[in-house]
Amino acid sequence: MVAEQAPEVARRWCLGTRLVVAATAVWAVFLVLHVLLAGRWWPWLALEATPPIALVVVPVLLLGVGWFARPVRRRLAAVLAVLLLVGAYLAGYLPPWSESTNARGTEVKVFAWSTDYWQMSDDKDAFYAFLRAQDADVYLLQEYLYWAGDDHPIRIDDTARLRAEFPGYELSVDGELLTLSRLPVLATHHRPDPGTDTGWYWQGTKSQRTDLRVADRTISFYNVHLPVPFRIGDHPLSARFYRFLRDQGTWRLRELDELRADLAANPNPVVVAGDFNSPWMELTGLGGGTTAHHPDGGPSSTPSWPVSDYPFPRLWRLDWLYTSGDLAVPGYRFGGGEAFSDHAAQEIRVVVPPAP
Repeated sequence: MVAEQAPEVARRWCLGTRLVVAATAVWAVFLVLHVLLAGRWWPWLALEATPPIALVVVPVLLLGVGWFARPVRRRLAAVLAVLLLVGAYLAGYLPPWSESTNARGTEVKVFAWSTDYWQMSDDKDAFYAFLRAQDADVYLLQEYLYWAGDDHPIRIDDTARLRAEFPGYELSVDGELLTLSRLPVLATHHRPDPGTDTGWYWQGTKSQRTDLRVADRTISFYNVHLPVPFRIGDHPLSARFYRFLRDQGTWRLRELDELRADLAANPNPVVVAGDFNSPWMELTGLGGGTTAHHPDGGPSSTPSWPVSDYPFPRLWRLDWLYTSGDLAVPGYRFGGGEAFSDHAAQEIRVVVPPAP
């Protein structure tokens, strides 16, 4: 009797069933590795481009296909239901999301934005009019530079125009990072300039810190732009792709470590915002007592890129906000900037309570 049943079992496990089971196993392994390696191992950067919504879509699709895998339908559905819940959690689709809105103290309006290489093809007057219209107390702007080809950043100096457009603001520049503040600047923390033609960019800081006076307190504002993991358009099987991935990944991890070290040693409450070039920052975090915030009281994966320039749907959140201490964020949204950049701007309201 046993000898007669074995072929029947083998027959019932058709190719389709085996493929669905194999795909489920591969997806489970991917989720485990993603949690372990995201933001920690440079080769995994290529897979960090996976949009968060995929962690929900893939198990849902497998659940639909798995309905036809009759020999393992129930067990497969149970496994995929777990993978769906895990994916929804990792992608930030599970509550709670809402922020407190009744904080008391001094409100600071912050505008953080990756500007897409500072007006290289924009109407300059319209660009500045858009910036002025934000009427922010603090601007954290990235990509304050031009590019000549793929590998040659060009330093720019728009100081005269900036002072004319933003009277009463103090300017601080580190490489491609520009901070404008109409709050008193107490300290800046500049990294030494290597002094080479492009060293200001390739060896320059990717997290600019400016300490500001807000009422009776000192708050540190960090303007962040982490390196991109790879160039869109490079063939993923080419040596050029992996050389760039390795170099960018090593650079990115080094800059993240330096940012985390500075945050850990900083006794001030902090506001950290900018373009992190990863949709998976919640898997790694910044440490230093920081908390991530999510726009419009929605999921952490609310997308901010691309809003223009690329033929892709808006699926990735590359722009993030963190605070520490007793700072509250009663208002936070992505909005504006589509006419000038591929990134949505971050419009932020931070409330600084009185000193304890």
